[in-house]
Amino acid sequence: MSDSNAEAVASAVASATEAATEAAAGGWRRTTGLAGVAIGVVAAGAAAGVAIERLTVGRGMRQKARLALDSAGPYGGLRGTPGKAYADDGTELYYEVDDVEPAAESALTRRRRRLFGRKAPAPVTVVFSHGYCLNQDSWHFQRAALRGVVRTVHWDQRSHGRSARGVSQGRDGAPVTIEELGRDLRAVIDAAVPEGPIVLVGHSMGGMTVMALADAYPDLVRERVVGVALVGTSSGRLGEVNFGLPVAGVNAVRRVLPGVLKALGQRAELVEKGRRATADLFAGIIKRYSFASRDVDPAVARFAERMIESTPIDVVAEYYPAFNDHDKTEALAHFADLPVLVLAGVRDLVTPSEHSEAIAGLLPEAELVLVPDAGHLVMLEHPELVTDRLADLLARAGAVPAAATVEGYGSTSSTAGPG
Repeated sequence: MSDSNAEAVASAVASATEAATEAAAGGWRRTTGLAGVAIGVVAAGAAAGVAIERLTVGRGMRQKARLALDSAGPYGGLRGTPGKAYADDGTELYYEVDDVEPAAESALTRRRRRLFGRKAPAPVTVVFSHGYCLNQDSWHFQRAALRGVVRTVHWDQRSHGRSARGVSQGRDGAPVTIEELGRDLRAVIDAAVPEGPIVLVGHSMGGMTVMALADAYPDLVRERVVGVALVGTSSGRLGEVNFGLPVAGVNAVRRVLPGVLKALGQRAELVEKGRRATADLFAGIIKRYSFASRDVDPAVARFAERMIESTPIDVVAEYYPAFNDHDKTEALAHFADLPVLVLAGVRDLVTPSEHSEAIAGLLPEAELVLVPDAGHLVMLEHPELVTDRLADLLARAGAVPAAATVEGYGSTSSTAGPG
């Protein structure tokens, strides 16, 4: 970057920070006290990111990418056979099944006979669990690659995607717990995979859901689970994550954010209008906390943005406290004798890669993959790498032949078209 450009960026950052700080000291302080200062810190960083992006990318390109994706919808358009499961509180959970194509099934049957004996058992099913403020479509590239090769189940966590609003939350005002999500996953498995071996794949909150399942149902893991992939997730101590913010700022955010989110959730309609009115600011926040690469396809960035935008603010508020309470470190022991993949982006600001290293430290036989130029949504940012490592896990678990070909996952570089 030239000196003149650096000066322009510095000026833009300073202006954005000043504006965000003034906003925090004004309306937010009058309504929520310290909340204004805390949100101002976050807003300042995000506004600075937006200012820099405007100098390097340009608003017109971002709008063009949004329009292209919104009209064509190349990502997240894969659909399978729909199904419904019901949680213990009655919440309707939506899932889809992608079955194995006949030709692939014939090869897999021969492989399973070699692995398990003369009688071919039920096929291995890979169950994908998505993260916070996302939905099952976040696995788009992996789903495209594995489609027809292995039986897969993709489901939407309660209050996300096509699943219904959590009954306990909507009716009783109860907060979501990770333990509850583990029970939800069990309900989906009972409905969609009543028999046969299972590989569990979870990203972020989805990985925590997998841990909660193991904690509550160790017999299920021992008897049926043949492999586990934990992507960009944590077994606990999320309250210590600084999200790339200064110490003073993150401490202020931690003190007030739960109350702020609760207050915002009670005025959801007004907040949603505000989110639409400040789309550029939210796009900057989402991009900062989702990706690390500079050349991510703008359409992929918009795809992530759309998923996150679709999560209502009251749902965001209901889930947030669960992460500070999350501690499933002891549950990892249930995976000790299984093929396990632990994968994370080195530049993940949401669930830092150190958390994945801690998980792998407790599972010494696990494969640990740290992706240098990757953020939180590593499966969208570097789909080829994630799919390759996942395919290797499936081969080790006996889900697919070692020579099976998985392809069609595309690329997310800015020079490639949608795959």
